[in-house]
Amino acid sequence: MAGTGRKRRGEIVRAVFQVLLDKPDGLPAQEVLRRVETICPPTAFEQQDYPNKPGLRRYEKTVRFSTISSAKAGWLVKANGRWSVSPLGKDAYTKFPTPEAFIDEAWRLYKAWAGTRPPVTEEEAEEREEAASTTIEEAVESAWSGIRDYVAKMPPYKFQDLVAGLLRAMGYHVSWVAPPGPDRGLDIIAFSDPLGAQAPRIKVQVKRQDQSVNAEKFRSFLSTIGEGDIGIFVCSGGFTSDAETEARHEKRRVTLITLEALIELWIRHYDRLAEEDRQRLPLKPVYFLAQTE
Repeated sequence: MAGTGRKRRGEIVRAVFQVLLDKPDGLPAQEVLRRVETICPPTAFEQQDYPNKPGLRRYEKTVRFSTISSAKAGWLVKANGRWSVSPLGKDAYTKFPTPEAFIDEAWRLYKAWAGTRPPVTEEEAEEREEAASTTIEEAVESAWSGIRDYVAKMPPYKFQDLVAGLLRAMGYHVSWVAPPGPDRGLDIIAFSDPLGAQAPRIKVQVKRQDQSVNAEKFRSFLSTIGEGDIGIFVCSGGFTSDAETEARHEKRRVTLITLEALIELWIRHYDRLAEEDRQRLPLKPVYFLAQTE
């Protein structure tokens, strides 16, 4: 990127990795940008606003542009408005300890990703990516942030109804949804046939909360799951690593669904949702020209 040298780009990207290395689930992009600034403060040039865009500081764009090669190299994962470091990225962070070596290897892999495209310089490639990649990246982050905020303000029983609507759109027959009242560990029961005559029975617990479900609460849910049942635990706050580990090793069929996974399922089955259910989380697709893909 013009005005940002090779060493500086390496410093910035390594600061991004430093923020994310101990965050296996990643962080929202805006939180990454905020934390990176405390580790790698902006230079005088990066602190300035763009001349033709007053109020838009160069620094945030510089961080985004600098991470392009690492993302294309498979080191940095950007998905649904969250950034995380891949196992390859963790290895690269250790293997290439200097900013120059780190960014040079990322650029080498970027060129391999570019494949048979016309040869360009690093600066030209980054400038080419600027208009498309970072604009789309910011749009995706904004969209996911809006959805998360909307769900965070949704009353718990409305969120429960949303999950029931999704199950119906996926072809399951919802036989019972818990009415408002004390939490007894189950919120939805569904079957694969209208009469509930065929196994398995699907038992669902739904939590609309900011906190992650821990292993103890996961085990409490497991106590409601019989040998022939399928358990689905939906939590907008996600699950702790201990809970996820127990779920992976559990012999009974249990699935953990985070908010991101729920929204992806909602989008995938959106056309099959009943109109009443669709209005619980109404979405509209927006299309961008992706010349760089």
